[in-house]
Amino acid sequence: MRSRIYRLRLLLTLLLVASVLVIGRWILNATRPAEVFNAQRAYRDVQDQVALGARTPGSPAHAALQDYIVKTLRTNAWTVEVQSGTYNNQPITNIIGKRGTNGPWIILAAHYDSRLLADQDPDPANHSQPVPGANDGASGVAVLLELARTLPTSIEKRIWLVFFDAEDQGGIPGWEWIMGSRHFVSQLEGRPDAVVVVDMVGDTHLNLFKERHSDPKLMREIWAVAHSLGYQENFLDADGQAILDDHIPFLEQGIPAVDLIDFDYPYWHTLQDLPDKVSPYSLEVVGRTLYHWLIQP
Repeated sequence: MRSRIYRLRLLLTLLLVASVLVIGRWILNATRPAEVFNAQRAYRDVQDQVALGARTPGSPAHAALQDYIVKTLRTNAWTVEVQSGTYNNQPITNIIGKRGTNGPWIILAAHYDSRLLADQDPDPANHSQPVPGANDGASGVAVLLELARTLPTSIEKRIWLVFFDAEDQGGIPGWEWIMGSRHFVSQLEGRPDAVVVVDMVGDTHLNLFKERHSDPKLMREIWAVAHSLGYQENFLDADGQAILDDHIPFLEQGIPAVDLIDFDYPYWHTLQDLPDKVSPYSLEVVGRTLYHWLIQP
């Protein structure tokens, strides 16, 4: 009889302990802050893009990346529009992830193509080879994909994540620079409140100067958020170069736009633009800055 009572008490004690643990885990999960930006996951996106091969327009790797972007957006509750068309007789496929209908209209954008020719490689024998595009291409895409995963659905903003095709083919016969964004703007109905282009943001020594074409007020907003997070050494209070990038078509239409780009990158348009030149921390600096900029009232 005593052994039976002992076993019953032991069972009740174990059940009580298990209940406390489960309830404690529920409370912890309820009070734990939402995941902000996973730098290692973003870095894996860089690696995976390069592993596909060169994402030159029309290539199998280009199509595979399109599928991956669309799948990632849909899995994370973004409405997807695939915008197909032509620009200067070249096929263009932009991908747009949309969320929200109220509040300011914000576009974050990156180009997902990689360059057909490594014409800046120090070895002329490599000039006919395609660029791997780890930083110039994959880094911006990785930041946007991680934001797609982690941005809360409760933000009172209309947010579009736009992946531009055919940004990086300028100077090659039959192509121009920034063709995907030019096509996008030509089809755009309405006026976004702000556009931020994310390009070449994975450099292991990330120095983001204030690109000279970019909207000054919008830059001040983003830089203030970055500095509040302790990223003064990455978001520099100094003017940089004037760069032809995907923000230009928006600026030409009077739409405030900023280009986040570190153009001091010695592996630009070479075969050495590989994942080992990209830093997870740099992706985090940019990703967390944009995350906190977007969630602020």
